[in-house]
Amino acid sequence: MTSDRWHWARGNRHHRRVTHLATDNLHAGLDHIRQSPKDEGRVDLIVRRPGEDEREVVDEAALDCQDGMVGDTWNVRISKRTGEGPDPDRQLTVMNARAAMLVAGDDDHGGLAGDQVYVDLDLSYDNIPPGTRLELGTAVIEVTAAPHRGCAKFAARFGKDALRFVNSIVGQELNLRGINAKVVVDGTVRVGDTVRKI
Repeated sequence: MTSDRWHWARGNRHHRRVTHLATDNLHAGLDHIRQSPKDEGRVDLIVRRPGEDEREVVDEAALDCQDGMVGDTWNVRISKRTGEGPDPDRQLTVMNARAAMLVAGDDDHGGLAGDQVYVDLDLSYDNIPPGTRLELGTAVIEVTAAPHRGCAKFAARFGKDALRFVNSIVGQELNLRGINAKVVVDGTVRVGDTVRKI
């Protein structure tokens, strides 16, 4: 069972139709997600967040060790964990593109989940544990131990079943909500670039 909702994110120029999938429909997509490449994949989408709930889809972005994704608001955000400046372990968020398409019910999800880089790569804990380094274009990022979990905003966008799905045991094993990372080598990432474990 599914229900269709219109979602408006400030900064988007149009409404996005979001299909809230039921749990059974979400679980039916797990095999496709598990078929993501293990060692070398592709950057499918890059999204900057210029303001709260704003999304700016870009063809390329500069990644910087100090500022994260240039033009994104990470470097001015207050950490919910510490109550102080930006959290260095949550500098960049990366989500499996197949998981993003599944929860959105649409191949053209536009980065609605709120992450910055969407890749066709197996981001499961077993494949990409904390400390793993990934080459994105000419940049290198390192996966951090900071968990990335679904929240109230995620539920509002994709439904409560999707929230339970990404936060479930299998959802956490596969990192369906995505991973947190930090930039360790400055560089540029473009849509279509290879993402590679190094």
